[in-house]
Amino acid sequence: MRLRSSLHAAALVAAVLLAAAVTAVALDPYRLVQLEYGRQRLVAGLSADSMRAAGHRWSYAYSDDAPADAPTVVMLHGYTGSKENWYPLARRLHGRYRLLIPDLPGWGASERRDGQDYGYAAQAQRVHAFLQARGVRTPVVLLGHSMGGGIAAVVAARYPDDVRALGLLAASGVRFRDNAFGRDVVAGRNPFGVADQASLSNYLDILFHDPAARPRIPWPASRGFIAHRRHDGAFEQQVLDRIGRGDAALLPGALARRIAQPTLLLWCRQDRVIDPSAAGLYAARIARTRQVLLDGCGHMSLVERPDEVAQAVDALIATAPAAVPAASPPASPHPDRKSP
Repeated sequence: MRLRSSLHAAALVAAVLLAAAVTAVALDPYRLVQLEYGRQRLVAGLSADSMRAAGHRWSYAYSDDAPADAPTVVMLHGYTGSKENWYPLARRLHGRYRLLIPDLPGWGASERRDGQDYGYAAQAQRVHAFLQARGVRTPVVLLGHSMGGGIAAVVAARYPDDVRALGLLAASGVRFRDNAFGRDVVAGRNPFGVADQASLSNYLDILFHDPAARPRIPWPASRGFIAHRRHDGAFEQQVLDRIGRGDAALLPGALARRIAQPTLLLWCRQDRVIDPSAAGLYAARIARTRQVLLDGCGHMSLVERPDEVAQAVDALIATAPAAVPAASPPASPHPDRKSP
């Protein structure tokens, strides 16, 4: 009788928890997306935490599971992205390096504050403050993707003591060869905007070339993702106006001649967002570069080709000195067209 009562109580508790979970998802289907992000983080061997720095609360993933002398690899996500974009790569780097992957202020689960500047220079200053506040042993290996690449370039140029080596993956901030994405941005449109199922599909089409790597967002998770992105639409446009066609849109390229650290420039041939011609523009301004051009992938190399990206990062770290050489004199701004 006692066993039967215990089983009945356990079943009742399970039913209550299930009902609560169903209700929570019904009220906010974006929870399904967050649950999937959590699963990916665990698979990548990462822990989660948060802290305050530079006037914002930062959410970040990290791993200290590495040899005592291993460098720290810091990863900065791109426009409309989040720390979760790096998880496939982090899974492949786990155990060899310390890993630190923040949601940049304004994005993901990090704090966003009204009236704040979330352009290249402001975010670079915040990254510098974040590394200091967390007590990271610098210099770090700094990787940046897309907008995060532009921010990483500014960090490397303005805070050279922070950065041992630099990886720019499809980085924005230079005048690349004209494409449909760039024309839309200069015209004041947001080609990444998501407001319904059709625009979500278009967003993924622009980002991904390899169908096998393209994320599948089933209903009702898709409903939650669309609502989340629709809510962020005004903020996204504000940031895109600043980094895509504002006065400082080409700041990363203008500062690139200051970058003395070994630098990886990695692009995919089929990138429809930041045309691969941007790699050559950065290479012409940075003294020590290695260019890697992958085939069969689009803007999201870190998701579409994580094995090849991990190999390129390993090679970058193997050639990076512990000390950072003196930086070159600052370059004057280049009169290029603005790019995101």
